[in-house]
Amino acid sequence: MPISVMAVTNAKSYYWEVFAPMPTRRVYCTPVYDTGLLYVVGGCSETGLPLDTTEVLDMASQTWTTLPPLPTPRAGAAVVLVGKQLHVIGGMDGEQRPLSSVEIYNSDEGRWEKKANLGQPSMGITALETGGRQGKLPVTAFEAFDLEVKSWTRYPSIPSRRAFACCAMTDKCFFSLGGLQQPGPHNFYSRPHFVSAVEVFDTEQGVWSKPTRTLRMREKRADFVAGYLGGRVIAVGGLGNQPSPLSSVEGYNPGKRKWEYLAPMPSPRCSCAGLQTEHILFVIGGVAQGPSNAVEGLCIRECV
Repeated sequence: MPISVMAVTNAKSYYWEVFAPMPTRRVYCTPVYDTGLLYVVGGCSETGLPLDTTEVLDMASQTWTTLPPLPTPRAGAAVVLVGKQLHVIGGMDGEQRPLSSVEIYNSDEGRWEKKANLGQPSMGITALETGGRQGKLPVTAFEAFDLEVKSWTRYPSIPSRRAFACCAMTDKCFFSLGGLQQPGPHNFYSRPHFVSAVEVFDTEQGVWSKPTRTLRMREKRADFVAGYLGGRVIAVGGLGNQPSPLSSVEGYNPGKRKWEYLAPMPSPRCSCAGLQTEHILFVIGGVAQGPSNAVEGLCIRECV
């Protein structure tokens, strides 16, 4: 399958910028960015309990402020900024159950307001789903929701079963990357193992490419951050076959049809929250030896 090629940034032009660390260490938080402000909402603390904390980084002054506590502590929520209102939707409670509560912070009034609950408790709804797990078994479902007609469309299933994979979108392609491959129903004796698999869905033709060795990532990894920056699909950190989280970063060069190493992470981590802007791929929080408060961004020199 041909993968569209746009101008690709030289691998040496990528660099990391380290921002002021969050006041609160956390994992499974939700970031959102708007006009120079980086909001980080909820997440899990070092004790594993959901947080009611929302912190805001002013990118110009590199100072953090803390908003009033969320009425409902939560991790893995959906967060949307609409004008001056911060909408926090669903997530997970302290018993690892999905939440239906919806709360809005109005910056003019400086307070939270509870809104009508979701029709169904939901968690993890910020992510664009590429398979995942249903109970303890990985699934290959690939579906998209059309906001205009308000209906779901089912696309051809992801070719291989992988949990903790990541995904990224280019103009015309959907990339399903890495993950933890688990034994299938006919292969109970094999062990789960990390993979470097890359599978590509052509959104115009509606078909998956056949996996090839040349398309595989250089590293086997799962539970990492993926994005699309400078004409490259990017894979950052995560877990591999090493005893500690990976620091390696790689980007796919569609012109050369291969992955190339980029500048490594300053703080190796897995389970990070990723946030994509036009010129920066933020990697926020996550796990090193415990929950992290690191805020780092992969940038491109020409755009700074």
